[in-house]
Amino acid sequence: MADTMKALVYRGPEKIALEDVAVPKIIEPDDAIVKVTTSTICGTDIHIWHGGMPEVEPGRIIGHEFVGEVVEVGPAVRNAKVGDKVAVSCVTQCGECFYCVRGIYSHCTTGSWIFGYMIDGCQAEYVRVPHANLGLFGIPEGLTEEDVLFVGDILSTGYFGAENAKIEPGDAVAVMGCGPVGMCAMTTARLWGPSKIIAVDINQERLDFAVKTGLADVSVNPLKVENVGDAIREMTEGRGADRTIEANGFKATFDMAIDAVRPGGNVSLIGVFEKPQELAMNTLWIKNINISMGLVNANRIPELIKLIQAGKINTNFLCTHHAPLNDILTGYDVFGGKKDGCLKWIVTPYLK
Repeated sequence: MADTMKALVYRGPEKIALEDVAVPKIIEPDDAIVKVTTSTICGTDIHIWHGGMPEVEPGRIIGHEFVGEVVEVGPAVRNAKVGDKVAVSCVTQCGECFYCVRGIYSHCTTGSWIFGYMIDGCQAEYVRVPHANLGLFGIPEGLTEEDVLFVGDILSTGYFGAENAKIEPGDAVAVMGCGPVGMCAMTTARLWGPSKIIAVDINQERLDFAVKTGLADVSVNPLKVENVGDAIREMTEGRGADRTIEANGFKATFDMAIDAVRPGGNVSLIGVFEKPQELAMNTLWIKNINISMGLVNANRIPELIKLIQAGKINTNFLCTHHAPLNDILTGYDVFGGKKDGCLKWIVTPYLK
């Protein structure tokens, strides 16, 4: 390896640049160094770019959704070796701390979601992976990198949202937000056998795509109905959705998810919120609903890979745009601006 590499560096709100930086080195005994062979731009990266996460320090390399090849391992790494092709969890976990032993891996005291946030991330040629024993997952023979590219973040997040919604066979499930995370929530919600999946978004092109591809059964565009909750109640014998999943992180979709769920139903929040939200407890206290939220634990990656192998899940439709790391600034503009029908911008290795 050379001493320097190309990486996308955050320099403050609205300021990102492709720069030459030092190649990462092993710091802890259970670290691994991974050569990034395929990565993506995620919605959270867009939040960071626009300054929505002020805790991210200037100089940070962004990115947390990727696959690659192990090129170096620390002396305590036993579950991966040099040359392994791996999918990587966006959540690093030690497996031993207070939270990890309770299964709350997203709050690991020496890990959690830190790539591209608290430590340097994957929109680079190489990345250091802490706690590699629990964060690297071999790519099975017969699967491509793109087949498993999203298991480490958005597919896990979509599954987490559907799992927390506690979907039962025959349920009506409404997903507020038809972006990549929302589509992953719809994809995984199917595993529980709902009778109807309702996609909600103001982007009609994405709604049409979701219905055409079978991700959703029907769609609701808030710009075309007077009230989303009422529209969903009309589809569900006046009750409302049994489960709603909020996958956007905005006030409008938050309010819709709360309003559209039936009494006794479940609301699952997986969107990334930049601003406080309000709950009208004066009307909600009597509705007997459950609201869950949180950062994905990313503890279902092995199961998701098996489901992909079995043909039960396929997320390749998300890979609409491909370009090398050289063009990542264009990717931020296109993906961040929802231009050109972009669902996910796939970053391939830097071309020298």
